[in-house]
Amino acid sequence: MSRATAELPAGTRAFLTRPYPATFTTLRRDGTPHVTPVRFTFDASTGLARVTTRAKARKARNVAAGGPAVRVALCQADGFRWVTLEGRATVTDDPARLAEAVRRYSVRYRAAPPAPPDLVVVEIAVDHVLCLNL
Repeated sequence: MSRATAELPAGTRAFLTRPYPATFTTLRRDGTPHVTPVRFTFDASTGLARVTTRAKARKARNVAAGGPAVRVALCQADGFRWVTLEGRATVTDDPARLAEAVRRYSVRYRAAPPAPPDLVVVEIAVDHVLCLNL
């Protein structure tokens, strides 16, 4: 866990458990941002955020193409309250990690995520947090 996530105030942690969608920003090969709405989960104890998606989705392909140094951002907002989680991301189809992502998603959003045959999980090791009014 990074220092940024270890020191999150209780209000911020609580906000990140609410079933709100977020925007997920990755970079295309030409450096332009790709921003898409997602549902995600965040484990404050480990500093790991997870986004389930299709392997062929642009966001997953952008992360995979970026290599081990690729950085992404998730931003959850509710009116003028918001939190942005930034960090390095990887894509995996490892069954155990995918099952954990699906389990956490199902708890947070009270429904299972879509389950296409090429389901993967983008894992973000959060190392920087920005927030307002939390």
